[in-house]
Amino acid sequence: MTHIRFACQTYSWQMTIDAYRGRLEHMISVSAKAGFAGFEPELVMLGDDWTASGLRSPLADHGVRLAALCLVEDWSGPRETQVEAAEADKVIEAVAGIDGAIINLCQYPGLNRANLRTRQDNLLSCVDAVSARAAAAGVHCTFHPNSPAGSVFRTDADYEYLLANLPERIGFTPDLGHLAKGGMDPMDVVSRHRDRVDHVHVKDMHADGSWARTGEGIIDIPAITKFLADTDFAGWIVLEDESPDAEANPDRAVTRNGAYVRDVLGAVIN
Repeated sequence: MTHIRFACQTYSWQMTIDAYRGRLEHMISVSAKAGFAGFEPELVMLGDDWTASGLRSPLADHGVRLAALCLVEDWSGPRETQVEAAEADKVIEAVAGIDGAIINLCQYPGLNRANLRTRQDNLLSCVDAVSARAAAAGVHCTFHPNSPAGSVFRTDADYEYLLANLPERIGFTPDLGHLAKGGMDPMDVVSRHRDRVDHVHVKDMHADGSWARTGEGIIDIPAITKFLADTDFAGWIVLEDESPDAEANPDRAVTRNGAYVRDVLGAVIN
């Protein structure tokens, strides 16, 4: 029997952020109606005055678990800035009060890949510090690389360096779409680094590199999901959609993703 759980990420709403930022009740309600058991918001989507109780309340009202809270920072220096550290501490405190939730760490991409190794090492140093404080509070952290041109971990060689140097206390969140965008085979990366994979992001991509609606691109999402189930993956698989259709109507995209989980992914893990 599989222990895989499916969650909804907030990025479809984030593409029209001014219309949805801070509207937790709406986003959680749509996710719940779509059939998702979990919810993963990016910190920016919570609004400026967010509180842990304000996050917990709508989740409880709709019977949805917080899969993860996604903390995105620059982390460009060898140590966190005071602002970065304070924000991370607020997230750690909030997540520590929500049973089973984790922190998904992600870096804002830069403008280019100059001084690559130094920037990679700086990022690793900062997430090490965040994860150490989180672990002391009983909270697990995982790291999510991305693929824009200025990302410091976007190619297969980058991923090899990342996973050779990422502290053991930090898990690895492969994003299938970002892997494909970085020129990699998502199944190959997930299978090679399966021992570190504890959280997964799913979005689809067309052959030309543009984002596709889930299930309409070139990524074999069902095969990867089956592989994870066959290897006893017990974390969250988090669905997102960055296609133009999702930007135009994020509620519809989330509802479509829920149907895809039920009708397609459910069939391969049960």
